[in-house]
Amino acid sequence: MKATADLKREPVRSTWLRSPLRYLEKEWFLGYALIAPAGILILGLVAYPFLVALGFAVSDKIVGKTGHFVGLANFVALLRWQVFLETVVNSFIFTFYALLLKVGLGMVLALLMQHIVKGKNFFRGAVLLPFIVPTALSTVAWWKMLDPQYNIFNWLGVALGLFAQGPNWLGDPFWAKVSVILVNAWRGTPFFAISILAGLVAIPQDLYDAAKVDGAGALSRFRHVTLPLIKPILSVVMLFSIIFTFADFDIVYVLTRGGPTNSTHLFATLAYQTGLASSKLGEGAAIALFLFPVLMLIVIIQLHFIRKEGNE
Repeated sequence: MKATADLKREPVRSTWLRSPLRYLEKEWFLGYALIAPAGILILGLVAYPFLVALGFAVSDKIVGKTGHFVGLANFVALLRWQVFLETVVNSFIFTFYALLLKVGLGMVLALLMQHIVKGKNFFRGAVLLPFIVPTALSTVAWWKMLDPQYNIFNWLGVALGLFAQGPNWLGDPFWAKVSVILVNAWRGTPFFAISILAGLVAIPQDLYDAAKVDGAGALSRFRHVTLPLIKPILSVVMLFSIIFTFADFDIVYVLTRGGPTNSTHLFATLAYQTGLASSKLGEGAAIALFLFPVLMLIVIIQLHFIRKEGNE
């Protein structure tokens, strides 16, 4: 009787062991199981810090002291702060011109890499160097090259007779803006070049041959064949670049610390200076959160453009 009872219980135990595995055979469960680790990371590394920053932004929190709820007072104060308003303008100027340079230079480099035959791999690897070198490290090198006393660009300009004395690249507000824009473009151009190159090599050669038969020149082929076919890739790359450029911190902080006279501050650098360097966590968090609706609006507009291009 005991043996019979054991035999009767065995199927129950086997069913109990197999029942969780049956869920893996269901697509909906497997999908949730695969995205669960990423979801946990997002909650821990994005959602939680965002909520903490939101709590700081509506309080008068200072390092070492208990904060009190102040509502939207920090945001109202920012709209009356001249330095913050200048930072908003700086951020748009910085992003616009840096993006313009990256698109133009990236397109030129991609077209060159597409037609290079000898040394193709070496050239592509060299183009990627600015992008793969750590930002802080490469920016320190630029900081040394733009040093007012030992500036290599001013030395070359004087040696070639282009000018008697070069500009103060990091000490003059105008040239400081030019410097951070150029360094950001130098670093981001390889990302555009490689991404655009991936789109170029995917274009069938038959389309170019047909355009040549119709009498289209090089410029006409680029305008009517190349550009329309790489627009989807270019739109996605521009979207990511806008986000990264708006939120840039390393380049501006290493080169200028937001100076001179707050002329190169971006949202990230001003938030750091106010929230951490000056210990005003509430105001710093409010500055950082101002970036969120700006980027959200840009992302919505860009995604709408991408969907429109895809439907066409």
